[in-house]
Amino acid sequence: MQRAVERRGIPTVSPSVARDVTEHARPPRAVFLPFMMGHHFGVPFHRELQRRIILECLGFVAEARESGEIRDLPITWAEARKEGVAMERSLRSPVPRAPEG
Repeated sequence: MQRAVERRGIPTVSPSVARDVTEHARPPRAVFLPFMMGHHFGVPFHRELQRRIILECLGFVAEARESGEIRDLPITWAEARKEGVAMERSLRSPVPRAPEG
């Protein structure tokens, strides 16, 4: 699909969590994320990381020099998950209520 879109003159980039598959398929451009399968944009509620991944992918469209190039995102799944768990906890904590009276 990516190559068909590229033939129409539209640059593409694939976020990938399976480096071996990406190296074998050789898409025009890919950003490798060392995350668990199915978590291409990190963990739920981690908007900052999701935005960072999208911006990294968009930036790579302009910067890649040759077909099949893969950029590594320098963040680990453990870091992303730790930050995500903290965000989930903060969302679950009860909202302080004003004293009645």
